[in-house]
Amino acid sequence: MKNKQKIIQYGGHKIFKEDIESVIKVLKSSFLTTGPKVDIFEKKISNYVGSKFSVAVNSATSALHVACKALELGKGDYLWTSPNSFVASANCALYCGAKVDFVDIELKNYNIDLKTLKEKLIYAKKINKLPKIIVPVSYSGHSIEMKKLKTLSNIYKFKIIEDASHSLGATYLGKKVGGCQYSDITVFSFHPVKMITTGEGGIATTNNKSLSEKMKVFRSHGIVREKKLFKNKNKNITHYEQQELGFNYRLNDIQASLGISQLKKINLFLRERRKIKKYYDKYLKLYPLILPYENKYAKSSWHLYPVLIDNKKSNKNKNEFLEYMRKHNIFLNTHYIPIHTHPYYEKIGFKKTDFKNSVFFYNNAISLPIYVGLNIKDLKYIISIIFKFFKK
Repeated sequence: MKNKQKIIQYGGHKIFKEDIESVIKVLKSSFLTTGPKVDIFEKKISNYVGSKFSVAVNSATSALHVACKALELGKGDYLWTSPNSFVASANCALYCGAKVDFVDIELKNYNIDLKTLKEKLIYAKKINKLPKIIVPVSYSGHSIEMKKLKTLSNIYKFKIIEDASHSLGATYLGKKVGGCQYSDITVFSFHPVKMITTGEGGIATTNNKSLSEKMKVFRSHGIVREKKLFKNKNKNITHYEQQELGFNYRLNDIQASLGISQLKKINLFLRERRKIKKYYDKYLKLYPLILPYENKYAKSSWHLYPVLIDNKKSNKNKNEFLEYMRKHNIFLNTHYIPIHTHPYYEKIGFKKTDFKNSVFFYNNAISLPIYVGLNIKDLKYIISIIFKFFKK
């Protein structure tokens, strides 16, 4: 009797024995909520990416929100981002009472098209609707041309929050993404399918001390505990003050200890993902698929491996592909449903036909499995099922 083929998901995480032991150690300690491990984790992330400061929070969504608050985004302001992202990249503007708009993607790396952006900025200046913040999304772990974006920000005076949720370990012009050479703030995600995990979690990196201090206040109810920062001069040693309307977005020591342990393996995780990417490149070029491209200026972390069925070479469609793979226990996904096509965003005025490249990408894109834990047997099986699909 043949063994049943195991289920292969599009993404996954890898937890090692030492990761578990690090968490157990914290569980036996005096701190479970925010404590010394959070501070250590922040410093280690900053050391890794090359930023001066890091602010750990309970999700990348929270990191985007506190980043917007620190940059004083509010009513009457605009934030622009990519439609090809998870909704959090746009929702952060709405949380602040601001308005959101989108810039369509280019069909090479599926990031914001800088040519389209420049044209939109020129028009926005004429009608006095320039964005206060732009959130570029480094889709799948591939950075956009941040240096060019920074040049535009100098001209049009917008701030940059780099949504690098996919990109821990990626590089741009030879330097780690997250060092904030060309952004005000960079955000990473530690969701289980990302490069490293804290279960749920995120972090914001910056080189601006004032922004880091503001984000720390916003992540913890808007409360200040440092005596020198008090508005009311109170001699009570237990005194603290709520100075802003903040949130409970704190990461805890249990999560931070897992993150510290996982970060030690980041180079292993990157190597394994890049090996899988090369395997796919080698064998999938034989099929009517458009494979992901890596520019010379960047080195992707390969959080995702998106492919598109080449409709010039095949009459098969995405849903057929997804259903066929699922029948063979390979559960794939699409990243992403364009933000502006969700019912909520239609309700506030966007149309499904807006941002045609993002819609085209969604209608054709498929995320193949790429994560640590896939072995050569799994990869051979995936390729064999793709072969059968196109052969049938």
